[in-house]
Amino acid sequence: MAPGNHSAVTEFILAGLTEKPELQLPLFLLFLGIYGLTVLGNLGMMVLIALSSHLHTPMYFLLSSLSFIDFCHSTVITPKMLVSFVTENTISYPECMAQLYFFLVFVIAECHMLSAMAYDRYVAICKPLLYNVTMSRGVCSWMVAGVYGLGLIGATAHTVCMLRVNFCRANRINQYFCDLFPLLELSCSSIFINETVVLCLSTFNIFVPTLTILGSYIFIIASILRIRSAQGRSKAFSTC
Repeated sequence: MAPGNHSAVTEFILAGLTEKPELQLPLFLLFLGIYGLTVLGNLGMMVLIALSSHLHTPMYFLLSSLSFIDFCHSTVITPKMLVSFVTENTISYPECMAQLYFFLVFVIAECHMLSAMAYDRYVAICKPLLYNVTMSRGVCSWMVAGVYGLGLIGATAHTVCMLRVNFCRANRINQYFCDLFPLLELSCSSIFINETVVLCLSTFNIFVPTLTILGSYIFIIASILRIRSAQGRSKAFSTC
């Protein structure tokens, strides 16, 4: 490695899903099919929303953004995993750090995108008269930008901390891609800072979206239960 990387490891070996040769081809075909359906579904969703003018609403704008995140998330991991089924299962240090970075970007972004979508449904049901103002095009754009911003900030913090870790004991990652905790298990230097960053950011990126989603649906259910007519409740539930 270059001196700036502070690592004696130039490449990692990914443990993969199995070491049995007879399972390599079936697993390759299985995950190739799953990945193909994932790509087709998410790209189809984005194209449909983009081309259908009646779907140009905040809900579908956020759904399109979620589809893009899911597409990128699977693309960061799956192609390399598929290659590992038919060739040597190794990944260079720079490729591993890049995969870790983009994996974290889209994982964190997906958590916050789900909370943004839950907030959108809360406004649509609990404050319908203010919906067009509260969820305007500008507000939605800022929400999506904030979601990606949080993903970039979190991924940058984790990756920068990972770059200072020394890898000199082993280079076999007990995973089929470069994940955070399997990499930290290979460290032969202090990972106290890494663990602190993981604890702080994981607490924020898990609990904030979870509380937002739970809180929004608690308010939604309470609002629906206050509706007296069965038709009104049915319409509210369908919106939800």
